[in-house]
Amino acid sequence: MVKNETYKVTGMSCEGCAARVRQAALSVPGVEDAQVELEKGLLHVQGENASASAIVGAVERFGFGAQGPVA
Repeated sequence: MVKNETYKVTGMSCEGCAARVRQAALSVPGVEDAQVELEKGLLHVQGENASASAIVGAVERFGFGAQGPVA
């Protein structure tokens, strides 16, 4: 089953930051797609069996704060 989750991301200030956050999310096994809403500080992830803690960890390793999934 494919699931969609949204994460709150802090520390993004430009499109380059958003691209790095997207790259971080896509590096997690099971993530099929990732989209970033820079203005809202949100990361939308789609995939199967992707661990929420792995997604948060990947974003944090790229230097940003992350929490979620959020409603």
